[in-house]
Amino acid sequence: MQSPTDHNESTREAQDEVSELNVVQSDALDASEEQDDSESTIARELAENSSSEVVEEPKVSFDTFDLQKPLREAIDTLGFEFCTPIQAQSLVHTLQGHDVTGKAQTGTGKTAAFLITIINDLLSNPIQEKRYLAEPRALIVAPTRELAIQIASDADLLNKYSGLHTVTLVGGEDYQKQTRALDARPVDIVVATPGRLLDFVSNGNLHLGTIELMVLDEADRMLDMGFIPQVRQIVARTPRKDCRQTLLFSATYTPEIVELSSRWAMDPIMVEVAPERVAADAVDQIVYLVTTADKYNLLYNLINEPKAERIMVFSNRRDQVRKLADNLHRNGISVGMLSGEVAQNQRIRTLDNFKEGKLQVLVATDVAGRGLHIDDVTHVINYTLPEEPEDYVHRIGRTGRAGAIGTSISFACEEDSFLLPDIEEQLGMKLECTHPEERLLVKAPKYERETKFKAKDGPRTGGSRPSGGSGSRSPRGR
Repeated sequence: MQSPTDHNESTREAQDEVSELNVVQSDALDASEEQDDSESTIARELAENSSSEVVEEPKVSFDTFDLQKPLREAIDTLGFEFCTPIQAQSLVHTLQGHDVTGKAQTGTGKTAAFLITIINDLLSNPIQEKRYLAEPRALIVAPTRELAIQIASDADLLNKYSGLHTVTLVGGEDYQKQTRALDARPVDIVVATPGRLLDFVSNGNLHLGTIELMVLDEADRMLDMGFIPQVRQIVARTPRKDCRQTLLFSATYTPEIVELSSRWAMDPIMVEVAPERVAADAVDQIVYLVTTADKYNLLYNLINEPKAERIMVFSNRRDQVRKLADNLHRNGISVGMLSGEVAQNQRIRTLDNFKEGKLQVLVATDVAGRGLHIDDVTHVINYTLPEEPEDYVHRIGRTGRAGAIGTSISFACEEDSFLLPDIEEQLGMKLECTHPEERLLVKAPKYERETKFKAKDGPRTGGSRPSGGSGSRSPRGR
């Protein structure tokens, strides 16, 4: 499918992403406090579901379930009325204590599904005896820092009246700050990425022997990123599977996911919702056949189109992202970059600036393809086609949200056009390919600014024009 060089580059990128999870970091409560309620994942998911005109099944009200009063009040405050399909199908089982394996993509409401399960269970089973610090009752493991922070933000919203304490352990910020968050008072819910979580456990700063509920979110993504060995070590530190409730969510249901689910969960019930047709219904998809040499000119001219107001540009490797962001900056574009090499505090600032309209363009690797929810993205541009078809769906899902129509533009050059058939199979539709108009291939102007996004491993190399490239307490019984 891909050349040995490209494969090795991609492998190194995944390994780099794993190692970066072991850098210093802090708890993400500060980041979650900066999130406005209107930007909440779960609020948006429910709003989109409530406003949808196409209803395949009768809507299920949250009144159907016997939820604890503080949780129900938080749901009412957020404007929740009806469940999304994944919530309706999973809550009927998870609220009864059953293990569930859910096949659902980002944006279907799965975050709220497992958070409601956790919060309701913790409120229904309060601990009477003395509690100790750094012994959480619930654990949520997510593959990326951004997704973990978003989940923690949503947990804070649903915990508004419950008083439950959530701590987030992710890479990129002060380790000691996160330790202080754990030591502030007994923690109820920990949301974490695998690398940093294992750091805390290995250092004796977190104990998982009291975990009553465990969620593994985007398990397929963790598999792809090489995190499963770390997750195995984490799961081994928790109570036996018959002494905890385990929820596993994945966008795909491969034999590997089936095996992991059977190993870690107790007679899991399979819940599946059909993939959203957002790609076909809410996003205009364009594929431009373009040479590698013309890709940057095409990108620059598309960004300067009148209706291109807020744009996310995706590329496969972080060096490509850095180079693209730097060249766009030097060409006078207000641009930010988001990749694994960017420090967490800088990521948060960049995302805030993009959300607030201070940046027109955000250039990113697939670390931004999942778990990020940014309103009013008008265009998604795939500078390089993703090697995994599922990533294409996640990328273009950043636009066309909340009833708006978005535009996805993909560049298919001689190096990666062979990836199109698998993407079309994933979409269940044929993508029409066309050549861009001549005006869109006009050479970009000379640089007017100095370099901003410098490589950490030395000075930038190459000419003035980018080449493109593809680039303690006994566990509760069941």
